[in-house]
Amino acid sequence: MSGGSPLPTRTVAAGAAGFTLIEVLIALAIIAVALTAIGSLMAATVRGTHAIDRHLSLVETARAVEAALPDRAALAVGDLTGSIGGNRWRVDVAPLISNLVDPRVPTPWVPQSVIIRVESPGGAVLRIDTVRLQRRPAE
Repeated sequence: MSGGSPLPTRTVAAGAAGFTLIEVLIALAIIAVALTAIGSLMAATVRGTHAIDRHLSLVETARAVEAALPDRAALAVGDLTGSIGGNRWRVDVAPLISNLVDPRVPTPWVPQSVIIRVESPGGAVLRIDTVRLQRRPAE
C-alpha cells in the first residue's frame, strides 16, 4: 500500500465547526418548554384522577347507604346518620310537600322525601334527593 495517494482530508472553515452558543441555548429553551408542558399535563392528569377517585368514593358510599335503607314500611320520618369508609352520611326522611300532591285526595300511598347526604373527610359533599312511597296506614 505504499505509494498510494493519501485519503483526502476535509478542511473546515474556522467559523463553521460545531454549534454556536445561540443554537445550543435555543435548543435548551425548546426542550425546557416541552418538558414544562409535559409536566403540567401530568399534574392535571393526577389532579383529575384524584378528583374522580374522591367522587367515586362518595357515590359508592351513597349507594351503600341507599341499599341499606329500611324497607318502605319501616322507613320512618326522621333522620339516620353514620359513617362508612371515612365518609359521613346522613339520611333525612320527611313527608313530601309539593304543589303536585294533594293531601286531601285519598290514595293508598304517601310520598316521602328522602335526602341522602354524604360528606368526605376532605369536605366534598354528594346529595341525592329522592322520593319513596309508603303505604298509607289503615284508618
